[in-house]
Amino acid sequence: MSNRAARNLFIFGSLFFFVIFLAFTYDTMGKLDQRAPEVTNEVNAGKMVWHKYDCIGCHTIFGTGSYFAPDMTKVSDRKPKGYLKQFIMDPRSVNPAAAMPKLGITSAEADNLLAFFDWIAKVDTNGWPPKPILAVAAGVGGRELTAGQRVYQSLGCSNCHAINGIGGTSGPDLTRVGSRRDRAWLFGHFKDPGEYVRNSAMPKVEAPDADIRQLTDYMITLK
Repeated sequence: MSNRAARNLFIFGSLFFFVIFLAFTYDTMGKLDQRAPEVTNEVNAGKMVWHKYDCIGCHTIFGTGSYFAPDMTKVSDRKPKGYLKQFIMDPRSVNPAAAMPKLGITSAEADNLLAFFDWIAKVDTNGWPPKPILAVAAGVGGRELTAGQRVYQSLGCSNCHAINGIGGTSGPDLTRVGSRRDRAWLFGHFKDPGEYVRNSAMPKVEAPDADIRQLTDYMITLK
């Protein structure tokens, strides 16, 4: 190949790939705004609360921060808002063993922080962070789930509660709940937790009574 041909190959090849690079850049920039919802005043105020109390010193969002406490990227998808607000304002009123101290966050600040968490949860992160891989909470292996177990899973109860060591720790362990509570208490508690446990952070179970009875039946077997 002559020097002239080599020079032309370099010049036109560089121009070709530069045009490709610009096309991909334009395409990417056009999609970025679609991956995040609108930033409202409440979301912005919540971000200020996040920084004010140095939440990133213990937690992570979008993979950035410290790993001493749970990742908050999709927390509003995993936990009810009522629970989150009460925990944010006074963690040990919800879980006496909570490592998070009471920071003095006001009700208005907690609401703004929840708006920030909602905004984060709606950002398209291409499936990150992945959902935790949970084995069947009842320890039934590959056997078919009972109706109550299916309700337990569909309601996301394992986000807060554990059975046989599988699940969350922000709510009471349910491994032997059938030995501690009777059917009437469990059913009534699911319908209105605050009537049975003072300052309960657990929300009412929003499900038909038939599903709640099946869930109660499942709890009774946990002994």
